[in-house]
Amino acid sequence: MKAWVKKYELHFKRPASTSRGTYKNRAVWYLFLEEDGKTGIGECAPLPGLSTETPEEVEKLLNEICTNPTYFLENHNETQHVSSVRFALEMAWQDIQNGGRQILFPSDFTEGKEGISINGLIWMGDPGFMLQQIDKKLEAGFRCIKLKIGSLDFEKELKILGSIREKYDAGQITLRVDANGAFKPNEALEKLQRLAQFDIHSIEQPIAAGQWKEMAVICNKSPIPVALDEELIGIHSGNEKEKLLDTIQPRFLILKPSLHGGLSGCSEWIKLAGKRAIGWWVTSYLESNIGLNAIAQWTFHKNAQGYQGLGTGSLFDNNIPSPLEIRKESLWFNPKKKFEFPQNFF
Repeated sequence: MKAWVKKYELHFKRPASTSRGTYKNRAVWYLFLEEDGKTGIGECAPLPGLSTETPEEVEKLLNEICTNPTYFLENHNETQHVSSVRFALEMAWQDIQNGGRQILFPSDFTEGKEGISINGLIWMGDPGFMLQQIDKKLEAGFRCIKLKIGSLDFEKELKILGSIREKYDAGQITLRVDANGAFKPNEALEKLQRLAQFDIHSIEQPIAAGQWKEMAVICNKSPIPVALDEELIGIHSGNEKEKLLDTIQPRFLILKPSLHGGLSGCSEWIKLAGKRAIGWWVTSYLESNIGLNAIAQWTFHKNAQGYQGLGTGSLFDNNIPSPLEIRKESLWFNPKKKFEFPQNFF
């Protein structure tokens, strides 16, 4: 088996702001595996400021994989602590198993018979910009809107949510919010009480990760169901995952293969969540269409319920054209289309 890596820089059409910073571009690495005339592609997409691995660590491990890919496929724990690399390796290998055609999990989704319901993501910005995004999403047919909060003045964010609810009640539009850990523990419950007036479906990561006792109290007392996201980063062993879930007892988990241990790591989270009646959904991590395609196929394969966070492919002006299409509030795979890889991509 042969392996090689290609680095690629994605450019945002508009700077993407979160409570952790603003991104104008981002680097991804494509891992290629070749065996018996078939080539599989995996995407490695760590995000500086959020992923625990550094670009230097990622490149080092990818180069090691290229010297002996079989070893790393047979010794899964070697990539356990670098989630983005593990996902790339799993993805490329799964691609090869199905012919190297970017059809990793054949299903009614890849045959174009069923779509995946997704939320419309609203990026942080001034109130006018956020309201403009919301109007566009609603006009496009989205019935679930997710807003990034935590970077604006909280009163302004409340007004934005209020303006939505003036037009659409909870039966018409489902509202999710993502604080990315922006609230302080001593103010979180008060803010959650104020947010609750807008019939919020759930809030992702209200306080920063690593504060298990404080998060457990918030999950217990919050009038809004709490979903964990960043809290899952760096938790790799089954025992540690069980301890986290039993201590915090969240209502939902947000799973990102690039961030939470690859496909295998997320599968373990799903299994443990199921035993505890904890809900979950899958979210992309600003991957290109190559990574998004794999995540979407895996999400359908896992029979995910409700609205998934899989609509970020249109954020980049140099994304790789793919069979993925957004129609109203769903992500579809058009089997009549192919990936349009740049010249000399392989």
